[in-house]
Amino acid sequence: MLTLKTGKPAGLAVFSASVFALLCGAAYAEPQVVSGPAAEPGCMVPWAADTQFLQYPKKEGPYRVALANGYIANTWRIQMVQTAKAYAAQPDVAAKLKEFKVVSTGEDVPAQISAINNFIDAGYDAIVVNAQNPTAFGPVIKRAKEAGVILVAFDNILDTKDAINVNVDQKGLGVIWADWLAKHLPNGGKILEVRGVAGTSVDTDRHNGIHETLGASGKKFEITEVVGKWDDGVAQKATADAIATNGPFDGITAQGGDTGVVQAMMDAKHPMVPFGGETENGFRKFCAKFASDGLKCSSAGTGPAQVAVAIKTAIAALEGQVVPQAVKLPTALVSDPDFKEGQDYYPDQSDNFFVGNSFPTCGINFTAQEIMGQTQENQ
Repeated sequence: MLTLKTGKPAGLAVFSASVFALLCGAAYAEPQVVSGPAAEPGCMVPWAADTQFLQYPKKEGPYRVALANGYIANTWRIQMVQTAKAYAAQPDVAAKLKEFKVVSTGEDVPAQISAINNFIDAGYDAIVVNAQNPTAFGPVIKRAKEAGVILVAFDNILDTKDAINVNVDQKGLGVIWADWLAKHLPNGGKILEVRGVAGTSVDTDRHNGIHETLGASGKKFEITEVVGKWDDGVAQKATADAIATNGPFDGITAQGGDTGVVQAMMDAKHPMVPFGGETENGFRKFCAKFASDGLKCSSAGTGPAQVAVAIKTAIAALEGQVVPQAVKLPTALVSDPDFKEGQDYYPDQSDNFFVGNSFPTCGINFTAQEIMGQTQENQ
């Protein structure tokens, strides 16, 4: 737990009204809405044509920045934490940081809110957050704003204009996967949908994209939903149970844990079918290996390195640079028959490594060794 110790030296016990006003003004300073583009327009792309551009009052560095993560029990989140640490350790970034702190609190929303409150109380300059729920953070968002703390949400974002949001088009990913299934199943059919972590904005948005697209296809689809929590082990068991009770399926879409989903298909001797899924290296290995057997895949997502874009955006805002209130990240996408060894998947790398984990327009590129050399623990 973070605590902030304060003292009250006798000589500073009495503040003048002007000093008090100055301190309050600094804490409550709000960003100005300004004209674009962003300071780095190729990296910080506005979400939409009407996205506002913000300029926060400049703070002198180096800065204290924290990552308040929630769920940690899957490979994407683990790689995300490792990527955050790798990015903060890069010399040009480290020079701007007085301290970088990481806390993961699990699926407990109040625990994540408490962690953010602790960072605010401890006087951190900026907090990046992968939120367990998009709407439950209202009071702590208000506290951060009043304290002059810049809040940047990424991946699972916050439903507010008082934080900066950094994200890929999550609903659009659901659309990509559903379009792929509709294209490869001209007569419709039975679909297995393996969902993520309940209550998160990512799971909801991807789910809605899948169902709206399949519903608008004009074809008849029967969808079985299971919860895989974006985790190979959980998704493998959920898929095995679904095959045993509701299978076989004509197509599958999974938000994560896709390597485990295919493994469950193999274990159950389920036919290989069209699959719209994420970007795990193991999943893409399977897609390349079993394409001729019917595993026709569309693999789309965004790498855990989006946390690095969130940290980069937070630092830029602290430096007084112009940033969009909502930043749209590009989607990493490859589909059958275009899976290329050494580019789209890596046979010698871990199955759990997410491919496409770089944002070159932001100067963010990581080797697997850089990321895997970091720990997943709180720091």
